[in-house]
Amino acid sequence: MKRQFPKPRDLAPLLQFKKPQLNRTKRRLDAALTIEDLRAIAKRRTPRAAFDYTDGSAEAELSITRARQAFLDIEFHPAILRDVSTVSTGWQVLGAPVSLPFGIAPTGFTRMMQTGGEYAGARAAGRAGIPFSLSTMGTASIEDVARANPHGRNWFQLYMWKDRDRSMALVERAARAGFDTLLVTVDVPVAGARLRDKRNGMSIPPALTPATVLDALPRPRWWFDFLTTEPLAFASLDRWSGTVAELLDTMFDPTVNFADLAWIRDQWPGTVVVKGVQTLADARAVADIGVDGIVLSNHGGRQLDRAPIPFHLLPSVAKELGRDTEIMLDTGIMSGADIVAAIALGARFTLVGRAYLYGLMAGGEAGVDRAIEILSEQVERTMRLLGVTALEELTPQHVTQLIRLAPRPVP
Repeated sequence: MKRQFPKPRDLAPLLQFKKPQLNRTKRRLDAALTIEDLRAIAKRRTPRAAFDYTDGSAEAELSITRARQAFLDIEFHPAILRDVSTVSTGWQVLGAPVSLPFGIAPTGFTRMMQTGGEYAGARAAGRAGIPFSLSTMGTASIEDVARANPHGRNWFQLYMWKDRDRSMALVERAARAGFDTLLVTVDVPVAGARLRDKRNGMSIPPALTPATVLDALPRPRWWFDFLTTEPLAFASLDRWSGTVAELLDTMFDPTVNFADLAWIRDQWPGTVVVKGVQTLADARAVADIGVDGIVLSNHGGRQLDRAPIPFHLLPSVAKELGRDTEIMLDTGIMSGADIVAAIALGARFTLVGRAYLYGLMAGGEAGVDRAIEILSEQVERTMRLLGVTALEELTPQHVTQLIRLAPRPVP
């Protein structure tokens, strides 16, 4: 074999150096290729109590673990030799268009994770053409979220309190601010046992202890932002000084029933979706009331541990009710492939909570943009590899749910 020294002009095209990215936040976020990558960054940058509030769930955290595993335990069935040069990832949800088959779920105490909070989420959702959901326990007001996302779709999530007048005052404010959908959450008669929060002494506002001070030392940026911006409080509630669990148990009304749900539906001028449905029987009962949609959800595993897995419940509910009621799903979604699988099995839409918050903690508003971008790219790539060009083409024939946890036969 004859060897020769390369000429400089021949080497030049092969030795092009990558232009350095001087923006540290962008460099950090560009390196995140998955939601799990964003989670790892968020964990490094966020104090333990705030990160654990986001990341944790109830008791032994079996519900969230099983929900995520359910999405891993699927098999896709791709079709080959299809023209997928053009793919559409949007369609109509609750009577209006969305650009992607997922939106941002309602999350409480969001400015505690990162000071951009709900403002960052609402603006990012508006840019992406997806709905943003504001929680009753949010740290930005209804009116401020409407101003942050003036041309996008804003949804308001309602907890029914013991003080019904205060609950409905929030509903009226959301209607006046132009929110188009009311998400009525029905799986919180009392607060779940969120043990990470108890062990961390999680309170609003965060309480300083020797442990939190030590935890803060490697995270000065979070504390600088926290101490130099508007004090953390509930924008829809009075200020509270105590643990999160104490607040929830003080507020939530364990007497709420189906008649109350029907009454709430009649008070709201827009579309009504019931969030927290966990059985087929309850899905039927809620649909019979005449709501526009339901969210199959076990609250991200944050209420009843060992609760049903929403993704497992989806096929039976979609088969029976999907023609008349829009079926949505949350809990356990960590990738665009999870979202595609849910749509294929009958969901009209999905909601992401932790996935968006990991991005928020990793890089503020730019981090939320990156989380949406990652999920969007994964949705589109999965659709192309399955050989479909539109969400309408996804069917149960594209997905098999593999059995890991099967019920024992009843004697």
